[in-house]
Amino acid sequence: MASHSDTLVVFFGQTAGANGGRLGSDERELILLVWQIVDLQEKKVGKLHRCLVKPDTLELTEECKEESGLTLEELCKAEPLDRALQQFQQSVSSELQALGRSSYTLCTDGPLLIRQAFHPEASKKNLVLADCFYSFVDLRKEFHKCCPNAGAMKDLCASAMAEYLCLPSLMEKAAGVQEVKAMVMVILHLLSKPYNHKFTSCETVKHKFETGACSKTEAVDSETVIRARGLPWQSSDQDIARFFKGLNIAKGGVALCLNAQGRRNGEALVRFVSQEHRDLALERHKHHMGSRYIEVYKATGEEFLKIAGGTSNEVAQFLSKENQVIIRMRGLPFTATPEDVLGFLGPECPVTDGREGLLFVKYPDGRPTGDAFVLFACEEYAQNAIKKHKEILGKRYIELFRSTAAEVQQVLNRYMSTPLISTLPPPILPVIPQPFIATGSTRDCIRLRGLPYTATIEDILEFMGEFTIDIKPHGVHMVLNQQGRPSGDAFIQMKSSERAFLVAQKCHKKMMKDRYVEVFQCSGEEMSFVLMGGTLNRSGLSPPPCKLPCLSPPAYTTFPAPTAVFPAEAALYQTPALLATPRTPQAPTHAAAPALAYYPPQPHAQLYMNMNMNYTAYYPSPPVSPTTLGYFAAPPGTMAAAVAAQPPSTQMLAQPGALVRMQGLPFNTGVKDILGFFQGYQLQPDAVLVLYNFSGQRSGEALVTFPSVEQAKQAVAERSGRPLAGHTIHLCV
Repeated sequence: MASHSDTLVVFFGQTAGANGGRLGSDERELILLVWQIVDLQEKKVGKLHRCLVKPDTLELTEECKEESGLTLEELCKAEPLDRALQQFQQSVSSELQALGRSSYTLCTDGPLLIRQAFHPEASKKNLVLADCFYSFVDLRKEFHKCCPNAGAMKDLCASAMAEYLCLPSLMEKAAGVQEVKAMVMVILHLLSKPYNHKFTSCETVKHKFETGACSKTEAVDSETVIRARGLPWQSSDQDIARFFKGLNIAKGGVALCLNAQGRRNGEALVRFVSQEHRDLALERHKHHMGSRYIEVYKATGEEFLKIAGGTSNEVAQFLSKENQVIIRMRGLPFTATPEDVLGFLGPECPVTDGREGLLFVKYPDGRPTGDAFVLFACEEYAQNAIKKHKEILGKRYIELFRSTAAEVQQVLNRYMSTPLISTLPPPILPVIPQPFIATGSTRDCIRLRGLPYTATIEDILEFMGEFTIDIKPHGVHMVLNQQGRPSGDAFIQMKSSERAFLVAQKCHKKMMKDRYVEVFQCSGEEMSFVLMGGTLNRSGLSPPPCKLPCLSPPAYTTFPAPTAVFPAEAALYQTPALLATPRTPQAPTHAAAPALAYYPPQPHAQLYMNMNMNYTAYYPSPPVSPTTLGYFAAPPGTMAAAVAAQPPSTQMLAQPGALVRMQGLPFNTGVKDILGFFQGYQLQPDAVLVLYNFSGQRSGEALVTFPSVEQAKQAVAERSGRPLAGHTIHLCV
């Protein structure tokens, strides 16, 4: 941006905390302002002004006391920031009038004072800054244009620039005075020969965040994107833009993330106009939005596009009206028409272009979801609409929230197609040999209800006591909700209906930790219904939504059978984590793999449960049993005899190869990194399983399958303790 001003106001500030290259990184308030006018045409300098500012929190860090020499007694006598700014503007205006000038531009030593100190503090204190604070000259950039060999721009400061130009050193005791005088000398030197520099470029600060749509085909630089975590659930894109006030966010660059239920999960992806602004945003890690601190991390352009990008022409047309306020309506009756919605909103909040300003969210088959987005031309109309939150339309109360263009894209993507980005990695559902799946009416299963959310498989086995021996192999199923967290329920397949009945009688309302647990006898069919989203209680069985006439059943997928038991040297380790990047299990070479299925509601049903169904669905954890958990050091004689007595088709097969467990991995480690770590062992990508915890984040561990126990032991001996991306990796068989 070109500067039309002939006058620069050299401006310096200091906070009650970190200063210099870390100015503004600790949210401390401004305590000192120093300024001096420079007439670029006449090359004259005005009077130097120094003004103390009283912070709301009267506290100085030791670093600040040492650098500034200021005391709390001095600051107590100072004026607050708003009055200090009035004094600044009055002083500058009077001097400009005396010089016969009408406009000026601030000149600072780097962007931190304006972007990281003034704008964030003014935003928190609801102060309206003058226009002069929305454009400024960055002296470091101007100096770097004239002296490109002076070193890295981030390492420059007023004294360093003066020293490079061989200007006389200054010895000023008052804080800020030496810095301003050094900047003035540098400016005057750059105006003279041999540089004859013209200060024509200004840095700008956007007055407000611009909304807009983002296309999936748009190129997004990964060096401009961050992820903000810990946001209040009701925060809007404007709230996030206010948190990053002073930094320029790209048009439509705020994308609020949604969870599996389509509700905000407290995270957002933010795209800035440049890497410089992104790097400054990272300095606001753990700054506060209200009473909550916000975590700020790097993200990628791909992640941003998966959340904010869209391809729907209907959405693009809806969002083509710029500078509109978007409101999301939730809980609409399925029979609601545009006229019903317009009538509900009323004349006090007119919708932009009437019916054209409404966007109903629908399933792929055209059925309404109960959600809609509405456009309003101004903030006043949107506020009037928000006042109707939880008012009644038909027989239902309607929820109204502020929304964003990115949320519109995300909600439409979620309902109209497979979600572009998941809150959690897809769950690996249990693989159960068909002979162990009871889908009939035989009541050989039990349901545990009311488990502590911290309960583990081991807790359940201890709870069952003597009946643990009667559990079928791979018959313990913890039920997880869509967030991958325990739901408080579990299903256990017993060897017979008689044993299931005895467990229900003996263990019902028995205590586990500080809670009593209800135990009910049920059938395999009832278990399948619950795992597919139905309800099982004493009043009877309510079928899952996929069994209702108006809904389609969920999609499933069948997989070839993996084998179930490892060699004696390596007992199966069952981790309470969700597994990502699944590999297709390979069938043993010595026998054909039997067909496997997961809780099929009907024969030959396909079996991969989609977490993003149109209804609340549950899914089981990977199935385990006392033997696979190593719950028994050695199987009791009765159990060993029972296993030996089973038909060959139901006995568990020995698994070829051996697993090596990796611990201490960097959290961004991928399959390629692990294959590179084991270079020379000729492993395939499908031999690697990266482990995730229940919050959907990588746990820092992985499982790697080697062709033989010998190779696994060799890998542990050779590679354990070696570094991977600076982390020491521990291996165990």
